[in-house]
Amino acid sequence: MSVTRVLTGITTSGTPHLGNYAGAIRPAVAASRRPGVESFYFLADYHSLIKVQDPARVQRSTLEIAASWLACGLDPEQVWFYRQSDIPEIPELTWLLTCVAGKGLLNRAHAYKAAVDKNTEAGEDPDAGVTAGLFMYPVLMAADILMFRAHSVPVGRDQIQHIEMARDFGARFNHLYGEHFVLPEAAIEENVATLPGLDGRKMSKSYDNTIPLFSPREQLRKLVFSIKTDSRQPGEPKQAEGSALFQLYQAFATLEQTADFARAFADGIGWGEAKQALFEQLDAELAPLREKYEALIARPGEIEQVLLAGADKARRIATPFIGELRRAVGLRDLREQHGGRKAGKARAALPVFKQYREADGRFHFKLVDAGGRELLLSPGFASPREAGQAVAALKAGAGTRAFRGDALWLDEAEVARLGEGIEAGDVIAALEAFAAEEEA
Repeated sequence: MSVTRVLTGITTSGTPHLGNYAGAIRPAVAASRRPGVESFYFLADYHSLIKVQDPARVQRSTLEIAASWLACGLDPEQVWFYRQSDIPEIPELTWLLTCVAGKGLLNRAHAYKAAVDKNTEAGEDPDAGVTAGLFMYPVLMAADILMFRAHSVPVGRDQIQHIEMARDFGARFNHLYGEHFVLPEAAIEENVATLPGLDGRKMSKSYDNTIPLFSPREQLRKLVFSIKTDSRQPGEPKQAEGSALFQLYQAFATLEQTADFARAFADGIGWGEAKQALFEQLDAELAPLREKYEALIARPGEIEQVLLAGADKARRIATPFIGELRRAVGLRDLREQHGGRKAGKARAALPVFKQYREADGRFHFKLVDAGGRELLLSPGFASPREAGQAVAALKAGAGTRAFRGDALWLDEAEVARLGEGIEAGDVIAALEAFAAEEEA
């Protein structure tokens, strides 16, 4: 079974609301449990600094968002869950990509163009109030994605351009320095729930019309009862289509419940009764999650430890990879042999397969990374040829590779087990390095 890496970033600039939950958190948590998927979720706190200059808000948002994802069922043991600023390799990669990113392409980035157009219409200097952070945002986003060799990045249509830019920067780097990056694909989220807010417009912090995800029960009820409705009286038929109340209910109800609610609208349900039904539907799903959230938010130290553990797990991939990239561009130990661009590609430090014979007469191999960590340990083979064939297949990417627990299977045979403290992602990154070397 092939493995697909999926990466999602969450900007730490505010308090999670119902729209975030229905449109991102709930489907992402469900997706993280699918077989054959390695899921990366990160708190994009560097990104938040582009538009938020309130340190307390950034910190509080980081805490609230981390607690929300954990309360909603994200399992940090099964995914990579980390804070962007805990991965120093990401800003270093940002600089490497900055040196190949075309300014002309960055000039066409949607957020930058919108700021320039707004200034031009106001008769101001085109770059008034535009920071280098806003201008360089797509490069940082590309580094987030390319660092972990993500195959797929779930985005709305307004974010497709950023994935295309990440592909462009990665392809330019690969052209200059060899095939190091996987070029990601945008996974367009056509069916993501976009929930209306209190005023009927899209629920958004920008409109100040949100319902915080984990509002206390009475506050949730108060907010639901403040949702804007029309003047139709009880007994008058009401339109489900276009109703913020109905759309919110639908996002938290079964098909059968939704059909019953639609009939109640047609039969003239009163707005107060409809709002009470919505409140009860929301609270039924959110109450147990709210209890977990409140327990987590009261223990920030435990969340900090989860994030630090996630960063350590992520850096097992990022640290050797940035070392590979540094050597590729020429940031090398001066004792290494000098060479041109192609020589530089060939001399990027690779993991090593070591074959040996045990006292029982059987033949084994192990995969050791540049830092000396044992990534894989094989069982015993009857002959050195069998062990060598398994090594050759792994290096060439031949056959169907799959991880089952801590065992690596090739086609239908177990060929090795993970070393102590090693994650499947560590091994995949090492094997991808062999493939990149073969193509260089």
